[in-house]
Amino acid sequence: MLNFAAKKIKDHLCDFTHHRPAYYAGCYHSHSNMSSRNIILGIESSCDDTSAAVIADGLLLSNVTASQSVHEEYGGVVPELASRAHQLNIVPVIDTALRRAEIEREEISAVAVTRGPGLLGSLLVGTSFAKGLVISRRQAACALIEVNHLQGHIMAHFVEPSPEMVEKGYIRGLTLADLPLRHPDFPFLCLLVSGGNSQLVVVRSPHDMEIVGQTIDDAAGEAFDKCAKVLGLPYPGGPWIDKLAKQGNPAAFHFAKPNIPAYDYSFSGLKTSFLYTIRDMLREQHLDSVEQLLELTPNLKEDLCASIQATVIEVLMTKLRLAAKDLGIKRVAVAGGVSANSGLRQAFVDYGNKYGAEVFIPPFAFTTDNAAMIAEAGYYKFLREDFCPLDAVPYAKTRI
Repeated sequence: MLNFAAKKIKDHLCDFTHHRPAYYAGCYHSHSNMSSRNIILGIESSCDDTSAAVIADGLLLSNVTASQSVHEEYGGVVPELASRAHQLNIVPVIDTALRRAEIEREEISAVAVTRGPGLLGSLLVGTSFAKGLVISRRQAACALIEVNHLQGHIMAHFVEPSPEMVEKGYIRGLTLADLPLRHPDFPFLCLLVSGGNSQLVVVRSPHDMEIVGQTIDDAAGEAFDKCAKVLGLPYPGGPWIDKLAKQGNPAAFHFAKPNIPAYDYSFSGLKTSFLYTIRDMLREQHLDSVEQLLELTPNLKEDLCASIQATVIEVLMTKLRLAAKDLGIKRVAVAGGVSANSGLRQAFVDYGNKYGAEVFIPPFAFTTDNAAMIAEAGYYKFLREDFCPLDAVPYAKTRI
């Protein structure tokens, strides 16, 4: 892998030396290229997943992601290791995405890249590569498009995979019978939940999104990961909690729930309540470690996972119901990495059945960080010629 990546980087750098245009910090407004189609290459590198995708006239042709297992032993993402892994992965990932899509570099109309929020070192790898590719294609007027990572998660609801992708098994959990996918009409209310964000967003169009509620401290995914770490579960902890929760009793423990005004969230107190519950059990049984407690108490780990998951979901859904009712919105969607949680997905199904709402849940392949959602968001920006200057720099934190 390392030798392959190094060779690819060398080949591409040599290729770029044939195109040495003067530095250009403006936008490209001409779409002339070898193809009559609007072809968008999407690049995502905001955290620890290197991903590239190709969309042609709104249809997803490829979506390739390389994950990083190096962070597991540290119990969280190490920014420096993440950026180094991105440098090794980005060329072979993009090369594979173009080959699967059967697209030549000369056919690309625009490169859509995640500009933020995320880890700056990781974002720099993606944005730098995107700029280099656009510069190399300056004569063909290839445009650069910046994408907000959070908006990308929401736009995952509009990704439409090609039948060929599904038939070859490139999209997890989808069959040809699932096509075309259901896409929400505007406006809709989206619950955006991930390891770093928990937001309620009113989506009026691909270019008009308003945050009406958000966490004031920790995110839902962060709460899952930190509670999992207390239990000694591997990183990332969210999927492990989801797995063990299926074998536990969600009513076994009652944790403190935040009382935050309006539609905002808070999960820091919930984490503290979880920690104090375990601390009290250790004192009662005169034990020294969580490992001893879990070994001596049958099904305790499963019950704790089920209870914390049920509490987080209840907090999320309570604010969603309140916002949807107050705003009079009958379409609701969920997006972000935590939208892969089976309990949350079922909660949305139950919400739709109970309140007669239209519910939209993304395929598993589009829940975690991926370039398909970035390419999709970029495609809509491309249609309105919303381009980005080459001197734009990535940002670590932002709002939609």
